Amino acid sequence: IRYLHANGASMFFLCLFIHVGRGMYYGSFTMSETWNIGIILLFTVMATAFMGYVLPWGQMSFWGATVITNLLSAIPYIGTI
Repeated sequence: IRYLHANGASMFFLCLFIHVGRGMYYGSFTMSETWNIGIILLFTVMATAFMGYVLPWGQMSFWGATVITNLLSAIPYIGTI
């Protein structure tokens, strides 16, 4: 059941990223309010997964930390730098 849970969580995030990619492909980012709410929801889900991974184990693997920080550094934004 542990492997089923881990693979299901990975598939859930894969679906989220595909959904964001679909939104970028079809230009949904032009609706800035909807897009920004979606990004806030994405970060909320990522933060929840982060806490669910860190808290039960009490520590984090280097791989887990690398993946999470890389995902958080790739923030989709609208506007100029």
